[in-house]
Amino acid sequence: MSEKVFYITTPIYYVNDVPHIGHAYTTVACDAMARFKRMMGFDVKFLTGTDEHGQKIQAKALEKNITPQQLVDEIHLNFKKLWQTLNISNDDFIRTTEPRHIKAVQNIFKKLLDQGDIYKGTYSGYYCVPCETYVPESSMKENKTCPECGRPLILMQEESYFFKCSKYVQDLINYYEKNLKAVMPKIRYNEIMSFLKSGVRDQSVSRTSLKWGIPVPGDENHVIYVWFDALINYIAALGYPDNLEEFKKFWPHVRHIVGKDIIRFHCVTWPLMLLALGFNLPVEVVAHGWWTSEGEKMSKTLGNVVDPFEMVNNYGLDPFRYFLLREIPFGNDGNFSELALVNKINSDLANDLGNLLNRTLQMINNYKNGIVPECNNPKSDLSELAELTIKNADEAMNNYNFDEALKFIWEFIRRANKFIDEYSPWKLAKDPEQSEKLNFVLVNLYEALKFSALLIAPFMPDTAKRIYNQLGINCEPVKELYKNFKWGVSSGNKINKSEVLFPRIDVEEWRKNKNKMSEEQEIKQENKIIEHEAEINIEDFRKIEMRVAEIIKCEEIKKSKKLYKLELNLGFETRTVCSGIKAFFTPEELTGKRVILVTNLAPAKLCGVESNGMILAATVKNEGNTEQLTLITPEKDIPLGSRVS
Repeated sequence: MSEKVFYITTPIYYVNDVPHIGHAYTTVACDAMARFKRMMGFDVKFLTGTDEHGQKIQAKALEKNITPQQLVDEIHLNFKKLWQTLNISNDDFIRTTEPRHIKAVQNIFKKLLDQGDIYKGTYSGYYCVPCETYVPESSMKENKTCPECGRPLILMQEESYFFKCSKYVQDLINYYEKNLKAVMPKIRYNEIMSFLKSGVRDQSVSRTSLKWGIPVPGDENHVIYVWFDALINYIAALGYPDNLEEFKKFWPHVRHIVGKDIIRFHCVTWPLMLLALGFNLPVEVVAHGWWTSEGEKMSKTLGNVVDPFEMVNNYGLDPFRYFLLREIPFGNDGNFSELALVNKINSDLANDLGNLLNRTLQMINNYKNGIVPECNNPKSDLSELAELTIKNADEAMNNYNFDEALKFIWEFIRRANKFIDEYSPWKLAKDPEQSEKLNFVLVNLYEALKFSALLIAPFMPDTAKRIYNQLGINCEPVKELYKNFKWGVSSGNKINKSEVLFPRIDVEEWRKNKNKMSEEQEIKQENKIIEHEAEINIEDFRKIEMRVAEIIKCEEIKKSKKLYKLELNLGFETRTVCSGIKAFFTPEELTGKRVILVTNLAPAKLCGVESNGMILAATVKNEGNTEQLTLITPEKDIPLGSRVS
């Protein structure tokens, strides 16, 4: 790379989310890249921020009886707190409610409107409120649910402004065919190219059903669609449209790091907008994968969401940062296991890096009174490997292979440990004639530690500084440049050996503590206060029509492992209902049973069968702590069709 300017961004995180490991992963990766590029001599700008508009925010604020602005002012601080906890070195933090962002969005909307790339029409489609996106019928899951979050979609029809995506699709395809690394990894590039070649329709970019957003300039009945709004943050943070000097400096060198779930917004919608504006496209958009927890998908229901605050508190910041970037290739999905984190701390951090520091400083203390000795010719295979390591790490980082960069660094650290064993300094110290050779060994080990601190500084900045302190170097490694490092010029430095860098974790003791914590958590879960739904009034309750019915027929639905198709007699009519109770009852057990049926539930199609109602049931745990389902049945022989109230 010839240019020495680098602009890297995270997506702006939606403030209605609770910060989790996915947010930490994206931002730590961006931070490591930004720090590495600064140390390589680049002029770096690193942006993160929060997305604060949309329907979810409006609904949540209404529920809490506060304004949307009050709500986002409160909860965007969660992300700022996490970035402080994770030692993130961002140069800017943008909120989409800031005047600079609003001005940029309205300026761009008006520009595209004036040049005919935005026009007014009517939109009808299925919308996912949590994901803030319309979903085409071809992408819907069963029963008109969202393919991303699984929640029910809402049919919406409204007047809307549209962006002429279709006008620029071929230009974008041409760009990607010439720039094969514009979307990374390769699997995401293929996904985007396939999507573009299948045809892209014009995009709805405004809403009339929503008030919490940026008004369309000149038509305040509309607010600008949250994803059109949010993407513009990347250039709003550069001062566009007022400060074009900074915009012209950084924008040609922009890289976005995002989760794979929002890749289409960043690799289709956003570049099409940029083409219409006449701006250059991002140099690279890199999509990382998702984390599972102990092999399972993370969810609040399962209680297995990894809390980054908790991980930092329990294991330390730098071990957590190291694990996130070392455990899996950046574009892949990965499993977060606390045991794997503990093992990485013990092997890589305590055994390799910690031992190298402890053994080297102990020998300099014992044999040279804590002073780095002089050496006439300190060059060795270690110094040669140092040059190769930074070259390999640079290449890996240019491809966003954080794990590969760290592997190269650890090969160097392990070679330094092996260097001790090969030369056996404790034997050299006993022979006065080997004094020069002892100096050679100790100087090489000291320089290896100094260079190791520089190598790990982008990934573990606090640890690098702690190593420098023990080496007696009074500056911050992250503020150094790799090109300025010189091997063997530290003679006379007085070391400052202090605490163990990474104490080993007793795995058996750790297991006992984890088991104890799990048991305590289970007890808390069993004794927790029951959470209630929002209160309803008597009129709301009266709207629910429940009647006594008898199951007269029960059939399996071949497409489903959970559902039965039930025929229910209400006395005055027969209803078909799909019910997910196959795991708990046989057809024979259900036939002839009287149940309570909600009869005015809107029809729903499940596995191709239209269901008209829902039978009432309760889940209980038996003595073996397994779940059992109980149907709610009338106590006496009440006539079929009788209303329950």
